[in-house]
Amino acid sequence: MKLSILYRGPLSSCNYGCDYCPFAKREEDAEALEVDRQALARFVARAGELQDLTLSVLFTPWGEALVRSWYREAFVTLSHLPNVEKVAAQTNLAGSTDFLERCDLSKVALWATYHPTQISRARFVAKVKGLVDRGIRLSVGVVAVDGALPEIEALRQEVPTGVYVWVNAAKRVHGPYTDEDFTRLQRVDPLFGLNTVAHESLGQRCFAGERAVAVDGEGTLRRCHFVSAPIGNLYRDDFREALKPRPCPNATCGCHIGYVHLERLGLDRTFKGGILERIPSTPPR
Repeated sequence: MKLSILYRGPLSSCNYGCDYCPFAKREEDAEALEVDRQALARFVARAGELQDLTLSVLFTPWGEALVRSWYREAFVTLSHLPNVEKVAAQTNLAGSTDFLERCDLSKVALWATYHPTQISRARFVAKVKGLVDRGIRLSVGVVAVDGALPEIEALRQEVPTGVYVWVNAAKRVHGPYTDEDFTRLQRVDPLFGLNTVAHESLGQRCFAGERAVAVDGEGTLRRCHFVSAPIGNLYRDDFREALKPRPCPNATCGCHIGYVHLERLGLDRTFKGGILERIPSTPPR
């Protein structure tokens, strides 16, 4: 049986200061970081015990994880577990990626976000090209805040052609996009329109909770990050009983890591083999 796990421990700090993000430049004290480190170590150990499952893991922290040594070491360890098919992370690429050399690169992928106010395009693109040259699979993207369109188009021109560039709508800080802006953004990311919509989901089948689950630092299982009701705990042997189809209890779903699992959208086919790292199986149109 295959299971995708979106892991989000207590870590909630970031080295970047994007003005639209609630976790910008947030810091945690040594005690809080140690709690996060221990939670992650427990998760990695548990992953190694679940030999009857084929696991794919995506780190989706509130903040930036790969600047922390314990997440880099977890990446290495998970990539070498025989029952782990994939390990991926959402990251701003701010930290060193040298640790990837110790990973099984056939299992590694990155979901990299460009933050134009925090790093130069030249430096970010150089990091992306370096990863591509090393055989690392990744997608690259950016949030379409006010004034970012020229930078987004330039990013698409400079990133290697074979790398998918996604664009997230800045729903909380941006009004409706003009027709011209929408058209230009869709030229960069043909799937951009999907991210601008609050998809109706109430009562509809979603693979979250069946093929994919969200796990927190205490092992609590939820269908996804957007449904708060627990369905089990990863550290209890009966957690497998919770992995079953369920209708979505929410009226709408507007985030990629949620709506990508809605059956009616068919995105499991669009992103076949690359759902966690947001890489389409074929170039989208």
